[in-house]
Amino acid sequence: MAQEPGDKEYHRTRTTQSLRFSDRGRDEVLKKFLRLACQLVGINGSYIAVLNDDKHSVRANYNIELSDTTREQALCRHVVESDATVIAPDTRLDPRYAHHPLIVHAPYIRFYVGTPLKNAHGQILGTLCLTDTVPRTFSHQQKQIIESLAGLVVAFLEAWHSAAFIEPVTGMANRERLFRDILHLATLNDTALRRLVLIDCIDMSRAYDLSRSLGMASLESLLKDVATLLRLRLRPASGESIYTIATGRFAILTRAESHVSAKWVEERLNGIHADMGDGLTMALATCTAQIDFIAGQTFPQDVLRRAVNALERVSGPSVRLCDAVGDGIKDASSPADFTLMRDLADALRRNQGLYLVFQPNVCLLSGKPVGLEAQIRWHHPQRGELAADNFTSLAVGTELGTTLTTWLIDSTIARLKRLRNHPIQLPVTISIHERDVTDRAFAEKLAEKMLKATLPVSMLVIKIVQKEHIIDSPSAMLGLEMLRRMGFTMTWEYIAKGYRKIRYLRGTPPDVIKLDKTLANEIHANITSRLIAHSIFTTLKELNLLVLAYSDRPASVVTSDNSEATYEYFNIKPMTETELDPWLKWKLPG
Repeated sequence: MAQEPGDKEYHRTRTTQSLRFSDRGRDEVLKKFLRLACQLVGINGSYIAVLNDDKHSVRANYNIELSDTTREQALCRHVVESDATVIAPDTRLDPRYAHHPLIVHAPYIRFYVGTPLKNAHGQILGTLCLTDTVPRTFSHQQKQIIESLAGLVVAFLEAWHSAAFIEPVTGMANRERLFRDILHLATLNDTALRRLVLIDCIDMSRAYDLSRSLGMASLESLLKDVATLLRLRLRPASGESIYTIATGRFAILTRAESHVSAKWVEERLNGIHADMGDGLTMALATCTAQIDFIAGQTFPQDVLRRAVNALERVSGPSVRLCDAVGDGIKDASSPADFTLMRDLADALRRNQGLYLVFQPNVCLLSGKPVGLEAQIRWHHPQRGELAADNFTSLAVGTELGTTLTTWLIDSTIARLKRLRNHPIQLPVTISIHERDVTDRAFAEKLAEKMLKATLPVSMLVIKIVQKEHIIDSPSAMLGLEMLRRMGFTMTWEYIAKGYRKIRYLRGTPPDVIKLDKTLANEIHANITSRLIAHSIFTTLKELNLLVLAYSDRPASVVTSDNSEATYEYFNIKPMTETELDPWLKWKLPG
């Protein structure tokens, strides 16, 4: 974990990690340094070792065979204790070494020079040592050469260490560093209860779709901006550090009594966007989980595994982004799609080309329109008239999607305000993505806009779309509850799809249920459909829900008198406001 720069004990233990653990690739490079040292000063053998409180470990050697020993038996103990280069031209004549086993027995070292491998903080990582089997003189120039070479070895070790423990894109400590930090706590016999908070804040399926069209640079830009936002929003204190665990997944290690918790992190990251470059941003859909543990009682890998399991239980399975097109599925990742996104951003910025059409909902019992559904259309300068299905899904999860939702709301309220207290005024349904309601201020802002326009909230009906995992999102559930408290009516579609949909009803019941039109169209022609509809209506009536059975059938069809008090509607083609108002005056005279 991160510590104060002046914490000498931390720096000492952290820097010695550069040599404490075996690394074949690193040690092969160190052997090349040792061979160069021998060639530069004309000495036969050399080795690099690390010395901790009780052990002396040889990490690389050249022309001399040595094994690990205790600290007391280490030749380089005097180098570390004196914090300076030690020269023994003839070890038999040096009282520090005269009776040492390596001097009087194999490999019979008669000449020894050791210099500390010291970093910029003054902490000793290890020692660079030269040996020979015959006494030798060692000049001041040779001493300077070997000390300069030691500086190069330190620079290499720090670069190697940083590359191994730093995630290159975000610049944060990586997963291996998290494991080492937990191990470090264990070696210090730390028994304090620690907390690991995992953070998922990027819809990676969406991000990868974007990167395939815009290039990996866009994904890297997103990850870098997320890393910056995490540091700014969470502001880790002394003793805390943020790690990159995997692409789009982060972690923070802290004490269990810290204010930093999964809930606190999610609150701090609520409603923010990260930059992808090219004027595109992505909303951060934050999901968090935490576990508490004691270092030394659990392997670091098991700590992370438990945290990942906790996160998966909270977040649920991920869903890949796709757009329904006709009878098939189109991957939302072609270059043309993202050219369309840029065009959409420009259209919103200039307020050009976008407009609303309204689809009347007509009651089959009375033949009168009882509501409208607002739908976005776009007159694209090159592609012509585009329905919402052709472009709104591309903006989901980006700031562009939020801007488009704001435009939809403002345009709808403008119509309601224009026709306030007019005989042709009807409630209007707008489609809102579940991501929009995760903003805690969404309901309050929406109610404020209705109040400012002196309109009752009952005139605006909220239809929730893309709701597959909304029940597993605490922020989305809170947003739905806030909408309900503000008095808004909410509708969901296609609820008769198994137990998971029943779970939605139990978790956050809407006010209106719209029956799948496939079933609604066959209510009169198919006895099986009538039986299914009867069961659905009976169940939903017990929950005090209004059931709307939408149909594409002509208005000449009417429901029977014993239809379980259901309301069957049919839709006619959407109309612009200039077409709609005269039609409403005809259908709603007076």
